Amino acid sequence: MFSRVSLPTASMYQIKDIDMLLCGPGLSIRDVLARINHSPKHLFQLVVDEERRLLGTVTDGDVRRAILRGITLEDPVSECMHQTPKTSRPGDDAVNRSLLRKTQFLPILDDAGQVINVLTTEAPHGAIGSALVMAGGYGHRLGARTKDIPKPLLGVGGRPILDRVLEQLEDVGVEEIHIAVHFLREKIERFISERTNRARIHFIREREPLGTAGALGLLPPSAQDEVLLVNGDVVTRVDYRALHDFHVASDLDATIGVSRYDMHIPYGVVQHNEKGLFENIVEKPTLSQFIASGMYYLSAPFLTQVPQGRAIDMPEMLDIAHQAGLRVGVFPVHEYWIDVGQPADLELAEADHAQPSAGVGDEAAVTIAFPVRKER
Repeated sequence: MFSRVSLPTASMYQIKDIDMLLCGPGLSIRDVLARINHSPKHLFQLVVDEERRLLGTVTDGDVRRAILRGITLEDPVSECMHQTPKTSRPGDDAVNRSLLRKTQFLPILDDAGQVINVLTTEAPHGAIGSALVMAGGYGHRLGARTKDIPKPLLGVGGRPILDRVLEQLEDVGVEEIHIAVHFLREKIERFISERTNRARIHFIREREPLGTAGALGLLPPSAQDEVLLVNGDVVTRVDYRALHDFHVASDLDATIGVSRYDMHIPYGVVQHNEKGLFENIVEKPTLSQFIASGMYYLSAPFLTQVPQGRAIDMPEMLDIAHQAGLRVGVFPVHEYWIDVGQPADLELAEADHAQPSAGVGDEAAVTIAFPVRKER
């Protein structure tokens, strides 16, 4: 329930029905994310004790930063909550208005520290001006499947992967989409011409393959302030607005979307000291690393570093940006994600989307599933 608080220079909204915004410190991060995702207007939770005294707050960004520290979605939300959030008292409208210029929500507490209500603005997600979809690769690892069909047009759940990618971009309001094409480009262009497009779509035709980042140098001036780069062979349910907001809030020049990859070692791993003396043996451990997930949010300082007219891959571009002193951050993807670069991955994606009961067809299950890629 909302009630408008009339203020001379700003709009604030008072959320009185706050039960769905409250959670206990022992609730799992996975369950907290489910609560956040079921409340699209209020992308946060307030962590309280049994007396509704505020202990902390948690947002999607807090969760992603915690994942980088090694926190899992099964850990309690107390492991990732912000323990010193901005709060205020009832009736201090001028103070509250000033505080809301720096935060999207403001818990209002009584003298005992209990949450009375929450003030919020209607600040929308930031706009994603343009996107670049990389769709020019040969797809050699998929063998005969891509002999006559470009990889982005392979079907997953009865739809071309590229159609899924474009729909996601259109759903978050991207109005200008550039598609880099090379191999079998005429088939991709024909598909786009027959598709009902909600965004303006332009093609970047690579005469020679330009790698995974070279097409950035061919973007028109209108797309060189900020661009979301997405690989055309990725099936995911990540909210690209969350990637944009994370990028802006962290004051980054480039943000790399990453997914966790687990490698299981089927043997006992012997640990020893620098003298070669035995210290410990770990039986069949699992090693976890973050891998690039084929999505990047890039600002002008990064884009100006892209060399013109030559092939370059994203790892080299990221090294160039890092050496130039640019701020390059990492955005963990906790939603469903899979790269269909190999036959087994494509088959897995097809199976996922053919079985809604497995979670991919269920919006709540998809958005809280932690994507763990395992060595085959």
